[in-house]
Amino acid sequence: MRKQNKKNKPQRKRSVSKPAAGSSNVGEASAGRRSVLRLLRNSIIGAAVIGGAGYYSVNSIQASMNEADLSRIGNGRPAVVQVHDPQCSLCRTLQSQTRDVLADFEDDRYEYLVANIKTQKGSVLASKYGVPHVTLLLFDPNGKMVQIVRGPTSTASLKNHITVHIQKYG
Repeated sequence: MRKQNKKNKPQRKRSVSKPAAGSSNVGEASAGRRSVLRLLRNSIIGAAVIGGAGYYSVNSIQASMNEADLSRIGNGRPAVVQVHDPQCSLCRTLQSQTRDVLADFEDDRYEYLVANIKTQKGSVLASKYGVPHVTLLLFDPNGKMVQIVRGPTSTASLKNHITVHIQKYG
């Protein structure tokens, strides 16, 4: 069987139906309603997404501000302070490991703080204890530094250091 060339096929003409005189165009009205409903649906979905992202951003910023408050060292709870450079991949890895380990403890048993060396307070704290970034400083409830954990380290080792620290002082 031989294929027909598309050029040789006769073109079908589409017929356009015209509404009868005096009748309203129902198709246009329903298309308008569908457009309005689609716009309304998309607006609601967009507002929910933006609202959720905004809520997450606000909570994330509040958590970061809380973690950066180094004045909380010595507030009656043991503190785990990470000397941190936000541009350092090893620091981000240590931070992730530390948060994973701390997730096993109740939040009211310890303080987790981040001394960002890009800020004045973080830099002062790091130089006071003579430590570089990728380091954890463990403080007792009175604010006395009792241990330095230099990273990077294995998760098992980190878990051991933090568990002993929180059980002893928490």
